[in-house]
Amino acid sequence: MATTNPSPVADNRLLDNGELLLLGAIWGASFLFMRISAPEFGALPVAFLRVLFGAALLLPFLLKARAQFPATLWPKLFGIGAVNTAIPFALFAWAAERAPAGVSSIANAMTVLFTALAGVLFFGQSTTLKRMLALLLGFAGVIVLASGKTDGAHFGWPVAAGVTAAALYGLGINWVKRHLSHLPSGAVACATLVCSAIMLAPFALWQWPQHAVSQTAWLSTIGLGLLCSGIAFVLYYRLIARIGASRASTVTYLIPLFAVTWAWIFLREPLTWSMAVACGMILLSVFISQRQA
Repeated sequence: MATTNPSPVADNRLLDNGELLLLGAIWGASFLFMRISAPEFGALPVAFLRVLFGAALLLPFLLKARAQFPATLWPKLFGIGAVNTAIPFALFAWAAERAPAGVSSIANAMTVLFTALAGVLFFGQSTTLKRMLALLLGFAGVIVLASGKTDGAHFGWPVAAGVTAAALYGLGINWVKRHLSHLPSGAVACATLVCSAIMLAPFALWQWPQHAVSQTAWLSTIGLGLLCSGIAFVLYYRLIARIGASRASTVTYLIPLFAVTWAWIFLREPLTWSMAVACGMILLSVFISQRQA
């Protein structure tokens, strides 16, 4: 009886979808970790430790590929590190001090739409009326999210911080795809994390906590760095190089679902109606934007 070998295309799709699912679970956990660690450390120390631990884990990749990183490339790496890592990490950590994990993760879902918008505005990509309408729907979802309440509190500023971070991610994804996709993903991730650590270090020292930090907060910060920055960035940059910026950014479909689930399991944070409606609107807008004819 003849046997049928699996299609290489099917195998590739299975691998791509599996890595997207794993990345969504890991980055969903990052909002849980920040929610635990940011109130004790402060936003800037958390962002600094996150990139520092991630860079330490990935340093062997950079050392192995150091010949491919000439001095002329490092100014570009610093720029990408600022846009795609340092500033967004600080913004999300600041939001984590003030809002439930689900709020920031839902705002983060705007990354897909901002990726498409940045591609049009800065990288010469084309767009359609459907995508522009999807962007408007996504912003409507952001308004619903910002106007909602949890335990009587509004979260307008944390939502604004999360949306700003998502916009920077959208720009950074396109920048990585255009200028760094030919380099080893682990080395690229380490290089951008090193640049981010250098940029964040003086601000982190300025805001360093004067009180004792709990073991739980330290473990959360270590997990944030090693797992959510080190390992996750290798997956992320590899996906960008393999399937493109727009498809890789669809991981943000999964992040809010995992983030809300982890926060509910470990912190007992509720999912409010405004969060559910906003999440549905934003993810619907992402679906419309990414759907092929």
